[in-house]
Amino acid sequence: MAGTWIFVEQRNGNIRKVTFEMLSEAQKWGDEVSAVVFGKGVAGLAPELAKYGAAKVYVADADVFAQYNTGAFVAQLAAMIAEYKPNAVLFAHTFNGRDLAARISQKLELGLATDCIAAEISAGKGVFTRSIYAGKALAKVEVAGDPVMATIRAGVFEVVEKAGAGEVVNVAVAATAADVYQNVKEFIPTVSARPELTEADVVCSGGRGCKGPEGIALVEQLADLMGGAVGGSRAAIDSGWLGHEYQVGQTGKVVNPTLYVAAGISGAIQHLAGMSSSKYIVAINTDEEAPIFGVSDVGAVGDLFKVIPALIDELKK
Repeated sequence: MAGTWIFVEQRNGNIRKVTFEMLSEAQKWGDEVSAVVFGKGVAGLAPELAKYGAAKVYVADADVFAQYNTGAFVAQLAAMIAEYKPNAVLFAHTFNGRDLAARISQKLELGLATDCIAAEISAGKGVFTRSIYAGKALAKVEVAGDPVMATIRAGVFEVVEKAGAGEVVNVAVAATAADVYQNVKEFIPTVSARPELTEADVVCSGGRGCKGPEGIALVEQLADLMGGAVGGSRAAIDSGWLGHEYQVGQTGKVVNPTLYVAAGISGAIQHLAGMSSSKYIVAINTDEEAPIFGVSDVGAVGDLFKVIPALIDELKK
């Protein structure tokens, strides 16, 4: 058996932090931990993956993997699982990770635990913890399979450097042109000096209480001073103050930063589902009965147009 596999989430050679989180956590389970990376010209990523514990790095390098493609990735990973027989395969709970994990689960008729915030894998089974009811309860899910599979929420595991051998295993390319049923004609990335929302250690979000772009601008200033990302509640997104890619919540993105600042956000259950697992939560709201204060570590009952400028002045000092 080939131990535990961590599927590498990367784009253009840039590895997402959640990959290192999964590699670090998997060291605790006593099984050999390996990374699996698909792409074009990605063999050079092995030393970086080894730094966080990868004993082996399985590399599938071909033009067909240059951009994420469901059909090709599924065909390749299914063939590798059949050949090497890993005990477990973990994916990041990202757009691509969710897509790939679900398709592999269906193709191989295996169980899959999704959006997990804790895991323990041994003896051919995995016990995973999932947050349910918008974070109001935790459910433990047992998955038995060959291999055990799950998607892991970003930001829930600590990154620890622990060098592995990083042996590169160049695997045979099993995917063919027949597996490609969708083609990416153009990819236009969002260019920003701020960290990606789901990767950031600090997230500052604005809601209906921002009252418009001027309030969002204050939230952005606060985020920039702390090197953080900007997010928003559905109310702020639907009002057009921020783009849909900034939405935090059940129908947006799930974030798990060290610090989450909620400005002018009441704390509807849909929003709490996307941020309640943050390590520290600071809430700013004029309504002292707002649900957001029920999950916050620090609360400021007041007008964000007065509170945030005061915070900015103090941070600048």
